[in-house]
Amino acid sequence: MKFFRQWGRFMMMGAQAHARWEINTANTIWGDRKRMIILGLLTVPIILGGIAFAEQIAGALPDILGGKKAYSPSFYSTGIFVVSILIGLVAGLITGCIGAGGGFVIAPALMSAGIKGIMAVGTDLFHIFAKAIMGTVMHRKLGNVSVPLAVVFLIGAVIGATAGGMINRILYEINPVLSDAFITTIYSVMLGSLGIYALLDYLRARHAEKKPVTTLGGGGAHTRDEGAEMGNLPKRIQSLKLPPMIKFDADLTPGGRSISWVFLVLSGGLVGMAAGIMGVGGGFLTFPIFVYMLGVSSMTTVGTDIFQIVFTAGYASISQYAVHGFIFYTLAMGMLLGSLLGIQIGAMVTKVVKGITIRGFYAMAVLAGFINRIFALPGKLAEMEVIPLSQQTASILDAIGVYAFFIVIGGFGIWVIGTFVKNIGVLKGKEVLT
Repeated sequence: MKFFRQWGRFMMMGAQAHARWEINTANTIWGDRKRMIILGLLTVPIILGGIAFAEQIAGALPDILGGKKAYSPSFYSTGIFVVSILIGLVAGLITGCIGAGGGFVIAPALMSAGIKGIMAVGTDLFHIFAKAIMGTVMHRKLGNVSVPLAVVFLIGAVIGATAGGMINRILYEINPVLSDAFITTIYSVMLGSLGIYALLDYLRARHAEKKPVTTLGGGGAHTRDEGAEMGNLPKRIQSLKLPPMIKFDADLTPGGRSISWVFLVLSGGLVGMAAGIMGVGGGFLTFPIFVYMLGVSSMTTVGTDIFQIVFTAGYASISQYAVHGFIFYTLAMGMLLGSLLGIQIGAMVTKVVKGITIRGFYAMAVLAGFINRIFALPGKLAEMEVIPLSQQTASILDAIGVYAFFIVIGGFGIWVIGTFVKNIGVLKGKEVLT
């Protein structure tokens, strides 16, 4: 039970850290007219060219790969672009309103809309890379980054992203259904653990008289300040002197700290592999790993996280997915546009809604994603003849998961937008609840 709570807290810290990056990036793009003009100029040709390209190559793609149908009709459907905007919008609303990982619902949502898992992951990665390039102001955000720390970490991240991308592609070539089942299982475990922790956290908050340690809402995530202090695990890891040693945080602690390159490469490998397999940039793991396992200060961690997201997402999306044809550029741009708008609306809604309500919605959204993936898994296992299950039963289970997912996140989106519209006057006119 203690392990489960720690793992859930670990995941929550990562979700919040990734959301902070998403919010800051969106604000940077919205706050710069030149960036918005560039985004508009890039979006139109990519959308038009992507649709034309998809329709041209659709007939040249093999219908069967690994003994199973390789591609969905959505590969050349222009209507899916509208769905991608809505998916990005809801993900942005979750991120902006709740301050924790709305990007986690993107891949499950795309898969529910008919996109193969490997393409959902590749598209999600490219959308994150595009957002990072558009919104990250390197010279402003990386003042506290340790270059040696970041470079060694990226060595592992590149290796991990390569391995993750290769795993997805190999499984897809063996059997597209096996690839979907693998990605579905990974998301089921992640969303299940995060959703249960978020639900328990919400229930505890409702019954607790004192203020909880972790607070969601208010346009972002606020966690207990992690400065230069360390727990027992980071102290033990830093005590292992396996050369070469990488020094960091010299400006925050007397004499600075040092850690073996081995742990940085291993950590980068884990983050890179998560990015390569799941999408979401891997950034949701960097913060908890650096702060709670390696003992890096939160100030240095934030800079390094921004640094690694740009390069890890860029490398993984281009080298592991784009060159192999596993990215829908039109969908990526649709999600980018939707998420930028959703984050702004969500952040404003936090000013007129109590944090406890927001936390309840987050638990529901994540658990809906878990139900969506876990109900899709039996049909995929049955299609591979791993378990005995009729096609009718598998279709019913899958439909339950899809409807439950879109009803919950759709309802959440309608509630947030409705709350925003209802309170426009309040948001414009005076200081409100935070």
